[in-house]
Amino acid sequence: MPEPVPADTEVSGPLAGVVTGALRKAIRSQTGVARTYVRKLRESHPDESPTRIRERLDSRFLTMVTASGAAVGATAAVPGVGTVLAFGAIGAESLVFLEATAFYTLAVAEVHGVDVRVGEHEELLVMTIMLGASGTAILSNAVSTSGGASVGGSLANRSLRIPGLKEVNRRMMSRFARKFAVKRATLAMGKLAPAGIGAAVGGWGNRRLGRTVVNAAATTFGTPPDSWPAS
Repeated sequence: MPEPVPADTEVSGPLAGVVTGALRKAIRSQTGVARTYVRKLRESHPDESPTRIRERLDSRFLTMVTASGAAVGATAAVPGVGTVLAFGAIGAESLVFLEATAFYTLAVAEVHGVDVRVGEHEELLVMTIMLGASGTAILSNAVSTSGGASVGGSLANRSLRIPGLKEVNRRMMSRFARKFAVKRATLAMGKLAPAGIGAAVGGWGNRRLGRTVVNAAATTFGTPPDSWPAS
């Protein structure tokens, strides 16, 4: 058996390039969309607090990724759909999951008043959320090392003051490429199961991954502010 890859080993190759390229494209495409969506939510629900808007984002994200996972699992089980086409559908759905997570992370940042436009901050936060506990651990360590721990506020806000952000992002991206590929490959096997099993596994698996994303966002961004800023 091959030796396991150490946690901090940089992952390279075609697959890593595809995954990281897809993530960066998703972040670029979703930044403005997320900001606009939160603004429209606030306009539609002017009496709702940041906490309630955040709950709406959580619910929307989990519903979306669960539905997309179940749909692909059902499609892969349809008679006559070849393995190559099924894997193609699963691959496309993985990109949907990336975009949904980027959108969700950037929307939550907007609710919390975190300016993701500073440097490569948006990329750092999306990867932190995608990685879950390991991502928040890397970010927490980077914040502590930079002296940001002495400053109050959430991890997301304190990360604005991290020096050497490019290096932190490189470490995050390397770990993300490996972890995302492994998780999605494992889940893909379940989605190829016959009858309704693939749909059930796809929906359950995506919701489980989605819940990890929501929990990581709660850890990284902390509690939403009590009210919206006057501006």
